Amino acid sequence: MPRTLAAALLLAATAAEPAAAQSDIDAANLEQTVRTLASDQFQGRAPGTAGEDRTIGYLIGRLQALGLEPAGVNGGWTQPVPLLHTRVGKPATLTFDRNGTRAPLTFSTDIYLSTLQPKDRAVIDKAPLVFVGYGVTAPERGWDDFKGQDLKGKVAVFLINDPDFLAARGEDAFGKFGGRTMTYYGRWTYKFEEASRRGAVGALIVHDADGVGYGWNVINSPAGENYGLVVPPEQVTSLALQGWISGETATRLFANARQDLAKLRVAARRRDFRPVELGTSFSAAIPVTHDVVQSQNVLAKIPGAKRPDEVVMYGAHWDAYGEGAPDEKGRVYRAGANDDALGVAGLFEIARLFKAAPAPDRTIAFAFWTAEERGLLGSEAYAANPIFPAEKTVANFGLDILQTAGRAKDVVLVGKGQGSLEDDLARVAKAQGRAVSVESLPERGLFYRADHFSLAKRGVPVLLMMGIAGASDLVEGGKPAGQAWVDAYTGKCYHQACDAWDESWNLGGAVQDIDLFYQLGDELARSARWPEWKAGSEFKAIRDASAAARK
Repeated sequence: MPRTLAAALLLAATAAEPAAAQSDIDAANLEQTVRTLASDQFQGRAPGTAGEDRTIGYLIGRLQALGLEPAGVNGGWTQPVPLLHTRVGKPATLTFDRNGTRAPLTFSTDIYLSTLQPKDRAVIDKAPLVFVGYGVTAPERGWDDFKGQDLKGKVAVFLINDPDFLAARGEDAFGKFGGRTMTYYGRWTYKFEEASRRGAVGALIVHDADGVGYGWNVINSPAGENYGLVVPPEQVTSLALQGWISGETATRLFANARQDLAKLRVAARRRDFRPVELGTSFSAAIPVTHDVVQSQNVLAKIPGAKRPDEVVMYGAHWDAYGEGAPDEKGRVYRAGANDDALGVAGLFEIARLFKAAPAPDRTIAFAFWTAEERGLLGSEAYAANPIFPAEKTVANFGLDILQTAGRAKDVVLVGKGQGSLEDDLARVAKAQGRAVSVESLPERGLFYRADHFSLAKRGVPVLLMMGIAGASDLVEGGKPAGQAWVDAYTGKCYHQACDAWDESWNLGGAVQDIDLFYQLGDELARSARWPEWKAGSEFKAIRDASAAARK
């Protein structure tokens, strides 16, 4: 039977550093799963491909062998997730226009665009451009960037991140948006959603590598392609086109409109900021191809013996990036060995330990999400139509990229200050002989960039394990070695063909992290405790509104 928390506490009191032999998580099992899922047989696990079919069959087979029960739709193992796939072609028209003077734009160089409307052409005809600053509507923070501005039929121009972002550069913060730490209002997804809610026909975000966390080359790949959930006609976005303009293009746009973008960046950080009409219009006429890709989440459970309607959920995404251009070794499949085959392997190990232990009081659910790499779409589809109601979901633990450089003296916390689960994390990590380190770049908003976030938006307390959130303090090599691993992975292999199994992998740290999440879930599954959001979290009010369901 897996070790108890009491035993771990006793062990930690006598150990100067973590010891690999303390965990029941089996590194050999992790390796076997990763090697299998990252093999060419699964063709990079892209949604809607033969690789998906093989992946779904493999996942179900493994879950059946572990003795889990299906938790999908109609008593099956899966939940359908139809995806709208669009790709824009060569623009017939793409210009800014001011007082009759047209400034042509070069797709991919000046501007990046995509669409989530299922139409054969994306057309915007001389729509006025309106600069809306950071585009935040946050009544709970006393903040409204729109001040009643009508966006119907117009194109909204946004800054990336939120009004406190420049605190990360050492400048003063106004303190309403977490200082250096990004809030959800800083994410590009929020900005497109807000523009659509207000009836805009287009939305453009000014690219800033520091603000978004990656360069123009990432924005621009794959060019013009997008995925979204298939929704009823009344829910289709109002945005004919959405995307980004380069920093250089934005500077020219504002200068031609006799505006100083640098000064407006400062003004947009104030509560009294008001939208600015740029006196310039945007026109585009672009052919679009679109189709529906049928994909699936895989869902399994271990029923609770006493309170089966209360659910502790674990999640990882099964998808990767499929086939691409050959790399220097001739590899064509971007198979995501770490991102996120290793997370899937971790869920199998956690499930194995739960099945070896006495039945939990609460139900344990395991979710293997599709289309995370396309915008958290599988988890969003589930959260919009949950199998287990959000108000009775105790917590969601997400595994998405684990460090493979060996055992660590710490665990990296993503999303500090959000919920009480982080206090539990610190306590159980201490029992492992580890401390908690806070993510190194909270302004990048990693908390909002993994599948757990779809549940968080519905009020479910969440915790994310993500090895690239900061440099681990490795037992061998300390923080410098941890940073070297992060730099090597993110700089070379993230979303690339070289995210493959490698003999140099040391899974000691992954074992620690998976074991930590197992212990946290085990505690909750055998108690009546409900984790909570902390004061100031964007999600506290949502959870509080359903408090009566948990009495």
